[in-house]
Amino acid sequence: MRPRLFGIRNCDTMKKARAWLETRGIAYDFHDYKTNGIDRQVLESWCAELGWEQLLNRAGTTFRKLDEAARANITAQKAMALMLAQPSMIKRPVLDLGDRRLVGFKPAEYTLAFAG
Repeated sequence: MRPRLFGIRNCDTMKKARAWLETRGIAYDFHDYKTNGIDRQVLESWCAELGWEQLLNRAGTTFRKLDEAARANITAQKAMALMLAQPSMIKRPVLDLGDRRLVGFKPAEYTLAFAG
Protein backbone atom coordinates (compact mmCIF):
# COMPACT_ATOMS: atom_id res chain seq x y z
CA MET A 1 0.00 0.00 0.00
CA ARG A 2 1.18 3.47 -0.84
CA PRO A 3 1.39 5.70 2.27
CA ARG A 4 -1.31 8.32 2.62
CA LEU A 5 -0.65 11.66 4.29
CA PHE A 6 -3.63 13.44 5.85
CA GLY A 7 -3.60 17.13 6.75
CA ILE A 8 -3.86 20.66 5.42
CA ARG A 9 -1.70 21.76 2.52
CA ASN A 10 -0.48 25.06 3.98
CA CYS A 11 0.31 23.81 7.50
CA ASP A 12 4.01 24.28 8.33
CA THR A 13 4.30 20.85 9.94
CA MET A 14 2.68 19.32 6.86
CA LYS A 15 5.22 21.06 4.65
CA LYS A 16 8.05 19.53 6.71
CA ALA A 17 6.55 16.04 6.49
CA ARG A 18 5.96 16.33 2.75
CA ALA A 19 9.50 17.62 2.19
CA TRP A 20 10.90 14.73 4.26
CA LEU A 21 9.03 12.18 2.15
CA GLU A 22 9.84 13.87 -1.15
CA THR A 23 13.59 14.28 -0.49
CA ARG A 24 13.76 10.53 0.17
CA GLY A 25 11.81 9.68 -2.97
CA ILE A 26 8.91 8.18 -1.03
CA ALA A 27 5.72 8.27 -3.09
CA TYR A 28 2.56 9.01 -1.14
CA ASP A 29 -1.01 10.13 -1.61
CA PHE A 30 -2.13 13.37 -0.01
CA HIS A 31 -5.56 13.92 1.54
CA ASP A 32 -6.33 17.58 2.27
CA TYR A 33 -8.92 18.03 5.01
CA LYS A 34 -9.80 21.50 3.71
CA THR A 35 -10.94 20.19 0.34
CA ASN A 36 -11.93 16.59 1.13
CA GLY A 37 -12.99 16.61 4.78
CA ILE A 38 -12.61 13.41 6.78
CA ASP A 39 -14.74 10.28 6.67
CA ARG A 40 -16.41 9.33 9.96
CA GLN A 41 -15.35 5.67 9.67
CA VAL A 42 -11.72 6.66 9.09
CA LEU A 43 -11.73 8.99 12.08
CA GLU A 44 -13.44 6.38 14.27
CA SER A 45 -10.81 3.80 13.35
CA TRP A 46 -8.01 6.26 14.15
CA CYS A 47 -9.59 7.04 17.52
CA ALA A 48 -9.91 3.33 18.28
CA GLU A 49 -6.26 2.76 17.35
CA LEU A 50 -4.63 5.90 18.73
CA GLY A 51 -7.12 7.45 21.15
CA TRP A 52 -8.99 10.68 20.51
CA GLU A 53 -6.69 12.44 22.98
CA GLN A 54 -3.76 12.00 20.60
CA LEU A 55 -5.76 13.16 17.58
CA LEU A 56 -7.50 16.27 18.91
CA ASN A 57 -5.28 19.29 18.35
CA ARG A 58 -5.96 21.36 21.45
CA ALA A 59 -3.00 23.66 20.71
CA GLY A 60 -4.34 24.72 17.31
CA THR A 61 -6.02 28.00 16.51
CA THR A 62 -9.33 26.37 15.58
CA PHE A 63 -9.67 24.68 18.98
CA ARG A 64 -8.50 27.74 20.91
CA LYS A 65 -11.13 29.89 19.17
CA LEU A 66 -13.93 27.75 20.61
CA ASP A 67 -15.80 29.22 23.54
CA GLU A 68 -15.01 27.92 27.01
CA ALA A 69 -18.09 25.68 27.15
CA ALA A 70 -17.11 23.92 23.90
CA ARG A 71 -13.56 23.33 25.18
CA ALA A 72 -14.66 22.05 28.59
CA ASN A 73 -15.35 18.44 29.52
CA ILE A 74 -14.21 16.89 26.26
CA THR A 75 -15.35 13.30 25.84
CA ALA A 76 -14.68 10.87 23.00
CA GLN A 77 -18.08 11.72 21.47
CA LYS A 78 -17.54 15.45 21.76
CA ALA A 79 -14.00 15.20 20.34
CA MET A 80 -15.29 13.16 17.41
CA ALA A 81 -18.02 15.70 16.67
CA LEU A 82 -15.54 18.59 16.83
CA MET A 83 -13.04 16.88 14.50
CA LEU A 84 -15.74 15.88 12.00
CA ALA A 85 -17.19 19.39 11.96
CA GLN A 86 -13.79 21.06 11.68
CA PRO A 87 -11.09 18.63 10.49
CA SER A 88 -8.42 21.27 11.12
CA MET A 89 -8.80 20.22 14.77
CA ILE A 90 -7.13 16.91 13.92
CA LYS A 91 -3.42 16.92 14.69
CA ARG A 92 -1.30 17.03 11.59
CA PRO A 93 -0.07 15.17 9.78
CA VAL A 94 -1.56 11.73 10.10
CA LEU A 95 0.53 9.32 8.05
CA ASP A 96 -1.38 6.16 7.16
CA LEU A 97 1.05 3.32 6.52
CA GLY A 98 -1.67 0.72 6.04
CA ASP A 99 -0.87 -1.35 9.11
CA ARG A 100 -0.50 1.64 11.46
CA ARG A 101 -0.76 5.41 11.65
CA LEU A 102 1.73 8.05 12.84
CA VAL A 103 0.44 11.34 14.24
CA GLY A 104 2.52 14.49 14.01
CA PHE A 105 5.86 14.79 12.25
CA LYS A 106 8.88 13.42 14.04
CA PRO A 107 11.75 12.68 11.65
CA ALA A 108 13.06 9.82 13.82
CA GLU A 109 9.65 8.07 13.70
CA TYR A 110 9.43 8.51 9.95
CA THR A 111 12.95 7.12 9.55
CA LEU A 112 12.02 4.01 11.55
CA ALA A 113 8.76 3.58 9.67
CA PHE A 114 10.53 3.57 6.30
CA ALA A 115 13.67 1.67 7.35
CA GLY A 116 14.37 -1.37 5.24
